[in-house]
Amino acid sequence: MHIELTSVMVNDQSAALTFYTEILGFVMKHDIPVGEDRWLTVVSPHGPSTVELLLEPNHNPMLDGAERTFQRALFKAGIPITGFRVDDIHAEYARLQALGVRFTIEPAEAGEVTAAVFDDTCGNLLQIYQV
Repeated sequence: MHIELTSVMVNDQSAALTFYTEILGFVMKHDIPVGEDRWLTVVSPHGPSTVELLLEPNHNPMLDGAERTFQRALFKAGIPITGFRVDDIHAEYARLQALGVRFTIEPAEAGEVTAAVFDDTCGNLLQIYQV
């Protein structure tokens, strides 16, 4: 068993695609219309292209708003929805700050890991970390 797909709920797929590609540096892999929404995935240009991140719309009528409630609760509590490993957290922090990314937690050491948390502008907090 291995991970090939994971998702991040977003409140605007087009804005998310812009942020995740133009700011974070991911590359779009799939953009397939699915009704009013899209099967929209990105991959890291530095990792295996088989590991995809789905930018999933946070409005599924079958969930009656539960996904948005969950997303807002995590954001309000300051909990990142997911994390991305980086080689040099201080360089990545500086790069993202220069691009206007709003950090809620600056790089901080926690044992063998240094982590920082930022707003993805699409309803989530994300974490970058360095081991």
